[in-house]
Amino acid sequence: MSSAEIRKIRRVEDLGLSTSLINKLREAGYRTLEAIAVANVNELASIVGIPTPTAQRIINKAREALGLRFMTALELKKERLHIGRVTTSSKKLDELLGGGVETRTITEFFGEYGTGKTQICHQLSVNVQLPKEKGGLEGRALYIDAEGTFRWERIDAMARAVGLDPDKVMENIIWARAISSDHQMAIVEEAMDLIPKENIRLLVVDSVTGHFRAEYPGRENLAVRQQKLNRHLHQLGRIAEIYDVAVIVTNQVMARPDVFYGDPTTAVGGHILAHAPGVRIQLRRGRGNRRIARIVDAPHLPESEAVFIITDEGIRDIEE
Repeated sequence: MSSAEIRKIRRVEDLGLSTSLINKLREAGYRTLEAIAVANVNELASIVGIPTPTAQRIINKAREALGLRFMTALELKKERLHIGRVTTSSKKLDELLGGGVETRTITEFFGEYGTGKTQICHQLSVNVQLPKEKGGLEGRALYIDAEGTFRWERIDAMARAVGLDPDKVMENIIWARAISSDHQMAIVEEAMDLIPKENIRLLVVDSVTGHFRAEYPGRENLAVRQQKLNRHLHQLGRIAEIYDVAVIVTNQVMARPDVFYGDPTTAVGGHILAHAPGVRIQLRRGRGNRRIARIVDAPHLPESEAVFIITDEGIRDIEE
């Protein structure tokens, strides 16, 4: 297939497949090029009922159309220079993050209760709707609320503070309450259809580990829990990369009894979660309404800290 033909492929219907095969793909949930591109070849062949070589050809076509190919480091650099970023409304926190929260990656905020994780999620859900020159992406947010912590009142106040119509802002935040780990994963699966249709540029999961931790307690359930959590994080990673979306996850912490010096708290999720996000930020309380954010892991960012405050209007810098 020539490069000109590849550029013309925008939908599943453009792949040159029969109507019956297109219908089979749609019935099986493969309704977009992105969904096909990230599919497992054996799974696709089995579900749709086609030979494995045919499934592989379909997947390859979808990947070529989306530009998922070998590239030079220089090509990668040029592509990364055009990555989108969402402001947190704090210049100090934006600087810590290299200019704001990035698309095409998972950013994790973890910390104890009351450190500002959900406040940041609310602020980003508002800010993603801002014009690009003001630090937004002119898109919508999908907010997966696993702990019942979403508050429209905060969205209202934050929207007014940045000069946006609160009702329009709330209309542009698609909210879903996850009631179990399986439900949470199912919502993310459905999001693959929703994201391109609804111009979603930010996906929030608050919190990513809560249901998994509650449903699989004890060492005897650890392996199953970690396998499911690993699958879920791969779902989120695929969405970030394929759809050019900023994915934000919050996480809880637990105390480590074997640590006698320094901070004894560590993020829930173990090695699985430690390796999945592209950027990991630890939050902790300072004096009054101050919060301290520290880069724990990010391959392209130096270890550093930033101090910000939580006000009635949202996340802000300390006035000097």
